[in-house]
Amino acid sequence: MSILIRLLLSAGCVLLSAHGAWAAGMVPETSVVIVNEADGEASISVRNDDPGPALLLVTLQNLPEDQEPLLFLTQPAWRVEAGQEQRVRFMLRAAAPLQTQRLKRVIFEGVPQRQDAGVYGARVGVSVRQNLPVIIHPKGLAPNRSPWEGLQWHYHEQGVQVQNPTAYVVRLDQEVRLMPANARGLLPRTYILPGESLDIRLESSARQDHQSIKLFPATVYGFAVDEFEAPLLRVGS
Repeated sequence: MSILIRLLLSAGCVLLSAHGAWAAGMVPETSVVIVNEADGEASISVRNDDPGPALLLVTLQNLPEDQEPLLFLTQPAWRVEAGQEQRVRFMLRAAAPLQTQRLKRVIFEGVPQRQDAGVYGARVGVSVRQNLPVIIHPKGLAPNRSPWEGLQWHYHEQGVQVQNPTAYVVRLDQEVRLMPANARGLLPRTYILPGESLDIRLESSARQDHQSIKLFPATVYGFAVDEFEAPLLRVGS
């Protein structure tokens, strides 16, 4: 069975016939924006892959679980010529020192300039959005290439729960497998924030003596890595 990492990144392009709509969109240089608290800022290049000039609109979004506005943009909109790049700068708001990684989102939207009528008649530009995660990394916190190893998985009669006692955002596929029965479970989303506890929805309500849980983690950039098997602890153990 193929396991796909369903990322917080929502990206892609739409290519339609020359007689109808077209869109290639704004393409960020990387799949995630990392803002180090020690630097106080970060930047990313976005390329206009449309065949003509387009307006680049940038919007920051807070997660439902974390509404604190920690970032701002130096500028929210630019005109970008075809094939050219625009550097987008993120600034960290002055606040108390961070204790854990924080997760936000940024939307890059390209609005193509209206095209003149030609051989095929008028062409309509289609706006395409790229939705990327933004991770804010605390000053003094060591990098961690495998933060999923710090997750704690608990099994009880009502189901399975995962806790993240670490200071790191963990990205992973929603699907997990309870072993040795290979029973399927689903997480509510593809990320677990520091300090969070999430309940896992089991495919079957049948109670079995599960011993471990197999998860399918992703790097901070959203790339799938080898599956990881963690012990499944009984509540109170």
